[in-house]
Amino acid sequence: MRYRFALALIVGVMLFSPCGPAKADAGGLSFWLPGTFGSLAAAPGVPGWAYSTIYLHVQTSAQGGKEFVSGSSVVAGLNARADAVVQGLTYTFATPVLGGQAAVSVLGAPGHVGVGIDATLTGPRGNTISGHATDERTTFADVFYQGSLKWNHGVHNTMVYLTGNIPSSTYDAARLANLSFGFVAVDGGAGYTYLDPKTGREFSVVGGLTYSFINPDTQYQNGIDFHLDWGASQFVSKNVQIGLAGYFFQQLTGDSGSGAKLGDFRGRVLGIGPQIGFLFPVGDAHQGYLNLKAYKDFAAENRPEGFTAWVTLAITPAAPEAPPKRPMIHK
Repeated sequence: MRYRFALALIVGVMLFSPCGPAKADAGGLSFWLPGTFGSLAAAPGVPGWAYSTIYLHVQTSAQGGKEFVSGSSVVAGLNARADAVVQGLTYTFATPVLGGQAAVSVLGAPGHVGVGIDATLTGPRGNTISGHATDERTTFADVFYQGSLKWNHGVHNTMVYLTGNIPSSTYDAARLANLSFGFVAVDGGAGYTYLDPKTGREFSVVGGLTYSFINPDTQYQNGIDFHLDWGASQFVSKNVQIGLAGYFFQQLTGDSGSGAKLGDFRGRVLGIGPQIGFLFPVGDAHQGYLNLKAYKDFAAENRPEGFTAWVTLAITPAAPEAPPKRPMIHK
């Protein structure tokens, strides 16, 4: 059982992706997609290369009484749906760094996004336009990078991380549908994972702050965001894990810039949902992990409400086999 849990630890590094089909806080959403981290987030991995693919579905809506800035317009009655396939590579170093385990990741995501609005209240030149409008396209998100450092002390695991994006130049301020943010953002934070191999119980929590630079196309700068993601699970067998996951997101400082036509527009949202994970061997040298989780939003303020579904498949190096016990020799 102890070595089965060692296999479970390797998926911690791949259970997140700093990528989401979202626009800026200007659209009621943020660079950080709530729920990005989950169970085993701070658990160390096995040194070497690891690959992950994540299917991500986001569907949100807001009633016509709620207004959002989209590009250079103020819109009402927002409905958005996005599907993205995140591809990521992670390298975990064998040599300790500051007594911990270092890892670096790079990720990218093609996807399809569709957005509809009931009305455009304020157009680019100050004119008022009424009527339903839709936009959809298949495009690319930004390129995302992440570095992390993790420490293990028995059942207690801690981590620090830093992540950000490199704009892909696919952002178009004249369109409603975008996967790219159109600006640079940096996010950093710390996390903790409790994992007891004897009982099969696990709990993880990760908190962080996001700083976003100004969008040069819209002159809109998001405020500083705080986010807290958590996951709790129970291994019901050697290969199956079930549990819950959730998040809390709160914008701490207001939006700014000449494009912030709705003022500071601080957002907030909470979410919760189920999760299930499966471990399985991939040949002799690798281990597979499949995780499914979904979140339902509630208590949203200055953000659309909806649900998010994640399907994560990670292929990582297998944990080393347990050394055979030597028989005791008596004289």
